[in-house]
Amino acid sequence: MTSIARTAPLALSLALAAATAAAAAATPAKPAAKGRTLQQILDASQPSDWRALDPRNTIYLELERGRAVIELAPQFAPEHVANIRALAHNGYWNGLSVNRSQDNYVVQWGDPEEDAAKRKPLGPGAKDKLPAEFARKSAGLKMTVLPDTDGWAKQAGFVDGFPAARDSATGSSWLAHCYGTVGAGRDMAADSSNGSELYVVIGQSPRHLDRNITTVGRVVQGMELLSVLPRGTGALGFYEKPSERAPIVSIALAADLPEAQRAKLEVLRTDTPLFAELVEARRNRRDDWYLQPAGHINLCNMPLPVREKKG
Repeated sequence: MTSIARTAPLALSLALAAATAAAAAATPAKPAAKGRTLQQILDASQPSDWRALDPRNTIYLELERGRAVIELAPQFAPEHVANIRALAHNGYWNGLSVNRSQDNYVVQWGDPEEDAAKRKPLGPGAKDKLPAEFARKSAGLKMTVLPDTDGWAKQAGFVDGFPAARDSATGSSWLAHCYGTVGAGRDMAADSSNGSELYVVIGQSPRHLDRNITTVGRVVQGMELLSVLPRGTGALGFYEKPSERAPIVSIALAADLPEAQRAKLEVLRTDTPLFAELVEARRNRRDDWYLQPAGHINLCNMPLPVREKKG
């Protein structure tokens, strides 16, 4: 009894020490602050770190709830973008509707008429048939490559502000299906799209669509108008009743509108040292709330800041 009583305090002390060590191991230590936070980087940006949207490559999707601003990417899909410009100039989408809202996937708009003979004419300058533009040659494209691996491509990064990927073995590059990416719907044939049926990604990035469909741009403002639309109850999220569709007031090319009606927006350039610093700050968050840095950045998890143009 005497021996047990004398060793009990020592055993208790060792147990408490072990428990303290285990608790310390379970709670990651906050990393030492290094560098600036995301907001601090943006606050320190200079006018040269931003670029204004090109009116010839910007369309406005006007819904009853407000305006979504879409930047087009002619460097990746020149023929589709040219057709979209013509369709917008013709007022093709005016009075049509959003016809599909599939949860965690896409919202799609265009002519809901299933009978091709009864569909709305595309109008002057718009082609009824276009080639597939799933990817393009990498030559001539300057990509800001992300430092981490991408599960869908040899390399991933940004080209002129658009999330993109490339394969050095084939010498090809393509736009990636991230949240906000806009693409042109097609049928079974690769060349069955003419840009009149467009969709936007509203859910987890469906990168399996990359190089299987033509991507034409991205929403830079107003995503909340599209992502919150009621989900369709039909197959693939299509609305089963005409009354469920969201009417399109108009889709216009910014260049066709008076200056006063254009959105005064700037997007952060992705080919600058400031953006590279922003990427690293996103890879390893330094905000006070974060205890453990991720040490990795996913292409579709990199914010692309947009702001009202100053002055």
